Amino acid sequence: MTADASERLKLRARDRADYRVVSALLQDALLPVRDMTQLPREKRFVLLANRFRWETGASLSDLPDAPRPDAAAAVGGGDASFEDAPVYERVQCGIAFDRVTGVHYRGFRRDDAGTVLNLLALLPDPRGVTLQCAGGAALRLQGKRLVCHLEDLGEPWPTHWRPRHAPSAAGESGAASAESPSEDP
Repeated sequence: MTADASERLKLRARDRADYRVVSALLQDALLPVRDMTQLPREKRFVLLANRFRWETGASLSDLPDAPRPDAAAAVGGGDASFEDAPVYERVQCGIAFDRVTGVHYRGFRRDDAGTVLNLLALLPDPRGVTLQCAGGAALRLQGKRLVCHLEDLGEPWPTHWRPRHAPSAAGESGAASAESPSEDP
């Protein structure tokens, strides 16, 4: 699937099938803890994410994920070059969950505003949704029949870094690689 850079997502998830789509589109989103807020009176949890735009065609065959090892020598021993690396995109995305009655955090401190989580998946169940992140961190949003609203905000920006996942024993993608350089959220 490819998408024009000007196409912005605006989706709503109500059931498991919807959440599978939203989870795939949010995989590898960067979630700054400082941009998460629970609004108890409104029964809402909101966050901003820097979403990797998988829908623009970031396939596994378009490596490199990093500069060529010989690139530094090619440019006189200076910085490595990304001239031959593909350009991917990230975009800021607003996400809101409605009907939230409780929020629980695991694997990070809510008051550590400098923490940035790497979202791996949204896992819905009859009592809520878990936002599973790399490194064992997670947010648990409790409430029955939660509704998720997602909307891209602003224009996408380029990045040369495509998220990578360490292969699991079964050969499927697993947790995000710690070798991948971090991006500015």
